[in-house]
Amino acid sequence: MDIQGMITRSRTLAMGIPSKMKAFFQNSVAGFLIESKNIGDSAIYIKYWALTWAAIFKLILKLLFKKGPVVLVRELMHYPWLFVFLRATGLMRRFTRGRKGHYLESTCLIVYYIALTVVQIMENIFYRPERVIIGEDLVTPEIPFAMGLHTWQLEDFGILLPFIYPEFAQKYIDASENEGINPDACSFVKNAAGMILKGHMPKGVAIISSNMPCDAGATIYSFVQREYNVPIYRLDVPYNFYNDRAEDLFTKDLKEMVKWLEQHTPGRMDWNRLREVCKARNRMMELELELWEMLRIKPAPLAAEAMYLSHMWFFYVVPGDKLSVSLFEKLVDLARKNLKSEAHAVEPERYRAVLWNPPFPHYPYIINDMERAYGITLIMDSMTYNRHKFIDTSTPDSMLKGLAHIMMQGPMVRHTRGPAENYLDDIFRIYKQFDLDMVWIANHVGCKSGQAMNGILREKCREMKIPLLILDYDLIDPRIVSHEGMVRQVDYFMENVMRAKRLEGRIQEG
Repeated sequence: MDIQGMITRSRTLAMGIPSKMKAFFQNSVAGFLIESKNIGDSAIYIKYWALTWAAIFKLILKLLFKKGPVVLVRELMHYPWLFVFLRATGLMRRFTRGRKGHYLESTCLIVYYIALTVVQIMENIFYRPERVIIGEDLVTPEIPFAMGLHTWQLEDFGILLPFIYPEFAQKYIDASENEGINPDACSFVKNAAGMILKGHMPKGVAIISSNMPCDAGATIYSFVQREYNVPIYRLDVPYNFYNDRAEDLFTKDLKEMVKWLEQHTPGRMDWNRLREVCKARNRMMELELELWEMLRIKPAPLAAEAMYLSHMWFFYVVPGDKLSVSLFEKLVDLARKNLKSEAHAVEPERYRAVLWNPPFPHYPYIINDMERAYGITLIMDSMTYNRHKFIDTSTPDSMLKGLAHIMMQGPMVRHTRGPAENYLDDIFRIYKQFDLDMVWIANHVGCKSGQAMNGILREKCREMKIPLLILDYDLIDPRIVSHEGMVRQVDYFMENVMRAKRLEGRIQEG
């Protein structure tokens, strides 16, 4: 492939593009080729751009040839959001702007591997619907996997799709509010409800839910059960969960869930299969801990999506899957290569930050923008940071107890339930562990429990002289706070608190 020739032709083509097409062109593969000055980086990008498209077309072509054109059209009408995945390479472009080398490749890997797992999940929906169950996003699916079941994590696609298309959730949020769901409720919950109301979700043969992570997240499953009219099992996580009694109680609850699934689904527990899944999850965790150790080195070898998006998707949607293990092995390898060659993720790395609370699904590339604007390296986020134990795979009881520990201390749950120390202590622990320069709070307006902690956090950060940015936004609805409004908040903080000047003036378009 003549990479240099492609770059030259793309730059020539870019001249005279109408302004209204500029954003589209910048977010295309041609836009990357114009921007990049390195043939090696261009080759990396083109490789994963092509692989991602191949994964998407594999899903469509396989359905066409196995089920025929009529079924293909019917399924696309049932799941119209599948068309959003045709924009996946646009997300790759926005994530990778200004990045190079192994950091560039780590970002491309994430997008490509997510595409692979989406194909895997949708094939289960299309070809094995009798084994599909609906699962809450914080009830990790290792147990259903071991029982030969396929879990549709109800909320996860509702948070992934705005990454690709920022306005994705708006019609679903509006549909929920029109149906009577409280407008002040979390948009994450309203989006899932809206997708169900419009019939754009698979039904499943049963539902597993819990009382996590918050009241809105738990109560929505009464609505889900009403709409689907299938059996439901509700797990009950104790309010104070950092003790042996809570783990024993929740382990018993998981045992009852296994019996219930065997009564209401075709699934049957295979303890050897569960052992394989748990061992693979342990391997993922071992690799992630190695990444964390490398991140303590300044400047960091990897950052951003390689850390937070890898954990958010692969530990909670496909834990213990061979694709997930493969991804983390590749990420560790890329980080090692950067350390060996003394290459950095962000150049220059001027500041190191943690992002607390959920990320910014409708504007995830604000992280890329701030890398280029101020040299900020996002080291870690609260969804990723945990103190989980490795799962003891010696007996069925020990495996269930290990999974109970993980679920009870899931993201958001471990920080927004129980006493205030659950929220605060990890922030200060991570600040010291990674030698950070600032703390960012993603202040989702729909999360009342998180907002209630801001006053205490401000006082603690003043005492400890930790720069704190509380960035107001809505999780998946960009109409509440625009992208420009979010950037203005960062600019104000960097100029007035950090006394920093911009390295680069403009944010991304499109």
